[in-house]
Amino acid sequence: MLIEQFLCRTDNFAVLLHNEADGITIAIDAPSGASIATKLNEMKWNLNFLLITHHHVDHTEGIPLLKKETGIIQIIGPEAEKSKIQGLQHTVNDTDIFQIGTCKFEVIATPGHTTGAISYYIPEEKLVFTGDTLFSLGCGRLFEDTSASMFSSLQKLSKLPDNTKIYCGHEYTESNGQFALTIDPNNQALQNRMKDVVTLRSQGKMTLPSTIALEHATNPFLRCTDIAIRKNLGMSHASDEKVFSELRRRKDNF
Repeated sequence: MLIEQFLCRTDNFAVLLHNEADGITIAIDAPSGASIATKLNEMKWNLNFLLITHHHVDHTEGIPLLKKETGIIQIIGPEAEKSKIQGLQHTVNDTDIFQIGTCKFEVIATPGHTTGAISYYIPEEKLVFTGDTLFSLGCGRLFEDTSASMFSSLQKLSKLPDNTKIYCGHEYTESNGQFALTIDPNNQALQNRMKDVVTLRSQGKMTLPSTIALEHATNPFLRCTDIAIRKNLGMSHASDEKVFSELRRRKDNF
């Protein structure tokens, strides 16, 4: 599986998957039809499938252009948001499994950022595409759903194998890490990671993909049981969900 990840709009990631065995190309979300079409031409790939994680315009705006200018076969997205996604042709729900060529996808419902958001997991490749649910060193804002929903979604994703590579919707790692350091300042793994992140961004390079293991070690939103984080929040005896809710509140105001 070949993966092309690139930035478009301002900080959106676009991702193309290309299976050399069958020649099928799949896009994850459509933040910019023009940028994706340019990359397809550059790689000499034909777009066959488009998988949408949630309905926000910065993930769907490119759908009309891609339908018009590529050989796209099918656009797949969340059943719960079908009325909000123009051009959706096939819908999926939590735990659904579907095959595209030789590649098997598992659907994970991950509400929180939006009520119907989903993530796509490829178990054989150990890849997960999380949209705006799980970010590198962070998580999405709660635009439509509750803190409890997002906490539950992150718990689902956190149970994927440690070596699973994470591709998310935005390049927010550096700003997320700056917040994380205010919450977990003595975390050596986080300190080391942020040094790498600052270097990469200063060179104009991307910080993704991450891994489940790396997020467990450094992402405060997956570390709600951590004693030091709880102490810093003054929440040593609170539930994990309440710790998460306070972290999200503080990040919103950071």
